[in-house]
Amino acid sequence: YRGVKNELAVTLVQCSLSWEEAEENRSSIKSLLYSHKATSDLIILPEMFTTGFSMNAKSLAEQMDGKTHLWMKEMAEDLDSVLIGSLIIEASGKYYNRLLVVSPSGKTEHYDKRHLFSFAGEDENYHPGLDRLIFECHGWRICPLVCYDLRFPIWSRNAELNGGVDANLFDLLIYVANWPKARRQPWINLLEARAHENQAYVIGVNRIGQDGNNIEYFGDSVAYSPKGKKLSEIKANQISVETVLLNKDDLLAFREKFPVGKDKDRFKLMT
Repeated sequence: YRGVKNELAVTLVQCSLSWEEAEENRSSIKSLLYSHKATSDLIILPEMFTTGFSMNAKSLAEQMDGKTHLWMKEMAEDLDSVLIGSLIIEASGKYYNRLLVVSPSGKTEHYDKRHLFSFAGEDENYHPGLDRLIFECHGWRICPLVCYDLRFPIWSRNAELNGGVDANLFDLLIYVANWPKARRQPWINLLEARAHENQAYVIGVNRIGQDGNNIEYFGDSVAYSPKGKKLSEIKANQISVETVLLNKDDLLAFREKFPVGKDKDRFKLMT
């Protein structure tokens, strides 16, 4: 998405999800987005926003040319914003919890969730991704990850993962999630920690409501500055759509004044 901007407008969509009802979820999210008046460069939806966190991959999976990807293209073009969210995708006979990044032009990039939540059997129903995605939006470098990835700081690290020396590969780290109410505190604490340790903006977008397994979600969607300052005002357990402004000059000035990145350890991640 072209045209460099010092201020990036990012919209967090905290919503309830109807269990395994893709059409209903697309419709309700569309209504939320159209009722939100602020313009945005980037819109973030929760993990598995069409179904909730379902293990019924075989019956619910879509193709990359399916209804939801087409819907995301239409919404991105109509709202003139990059749209992000994950859904269940089947590709070459394998099922993925796949995050799509869809630009207004229709260009799509994707990231397949690496850390599958074995506690809920996700590893038995989905195939893990192997590579991170870092994409550009208005000159901002952005790394989108999915839910359980948050618990693994090496995968979230703002540096090369192959022993290279480059640091500060991204400016914004995003997590889309179905993170249960029962484990609210780690979600809140780890998002702030990722901002501090990576000297990057961090945004977490989580659902609310109850899913088909009677698991409750409280949202706690949030945006943090590179200094760990909370930038958003979304309240827990409420449907909310909020746009926050991120400032690139502030980010670069902080990194220059306190250059933690140059002291990072080098290592290679075994895949």
